[in-house]
Amino acid sequence: MYIILGGTGHVGSAVTETLLGRGEEVTIITRQASHAGAWSAKGAEIVEASVEDVASLRAAFRHGRRAFLLNPPADPSTDTDAVERRTVSNILAALEGSKLEKVVAQSTGGAQPGERIGDLSVLWELEEGLRRQSIPAAINRGAYYMSNWDGLLDVVRDTGKLPTMFAADLAIPMVAPRDLGTLAAERLVSSPDDVGVRYVEGPARYTPADVAKAFSKALARPVEVVVTPRDQWKESFLNLGFSEAAADSYARMTAVSVDGGFDMSDNAWRGTTTLERYITELVSSR
Repeated sequence: MYIILGGTGHVGSAVTETLLGRGEEVTIITRQASHAGAWSAKGAEIVEASVEDVASLRAAFRHGRRAFLLNPPADPSTDTDAVERRTVSNILAALEGSKLEKVVAQSTGGAQPGERIGDLSVLWELEEGLRRQSIPAAINRGAYYMSNWDGLLDVVRDTGKLPTMFAADLAIPMVAPRDLGTLAAERLVSSPDDVGVRYVEGPARYTPADVAKAFSKALARPVEVVVTPRDQWKESFLNLGFSEAAADSYARMTAVSVDGGFDMSDNAWRGTTTLERYITELVSSR
């Protein structure tokens, strides 16, 4: 039995879909079983547990022998760094006594120690915690999620403008959640010796101009890239409803990612989902 933490989200759903397609038994951990009814109909077992409750999470892990770990994103109206650091600590604590034989964790390209740099430091702490415990751990450092563009669909459709904090010609390593799920599933079923960090990208690197082109083709209208200057990044996050702390962390994380070239490996595992295919499917689904 494979346990999927975050099984109703973008990446967790892809892991679950892949494993079920292979005929594997899957248990999804969710805070509310009512939100996972579709997965139950597909044959997955559903267990209620919370990353805020170590005992319930440990009990859920004991339903299987291997687990996919994804630290859930905090509500941006909170201090996201503080909340996500706490849930990382809870996940690591829940592994103790879980009797799992292997875990696969979703991390991010550019993971590194630091203060108030969002996922970069939070997921570094997850990686380091996994290295210190005894369960064999495979870590997948994913590129920039193509799904990060999902929330802009209505804006692009209504205005013909694609707002971004990245330069229009900046080549960014991107990956579709389904490809992250495919590799995670592969590493879940592979040997316990398949551990350590692997980087995950899509088939090519794409610029915001490429994203605008993909939206333009899918929507059959011109789309213009509108770049937000760096000195307005924090304000932009605040305008989206982020807390002061979260806006600061996300702005700093964006700066570190851009200045560090997104810190991906030249030998990354390459998914097959192109940006154009991803955007086309996104538009057709809404």
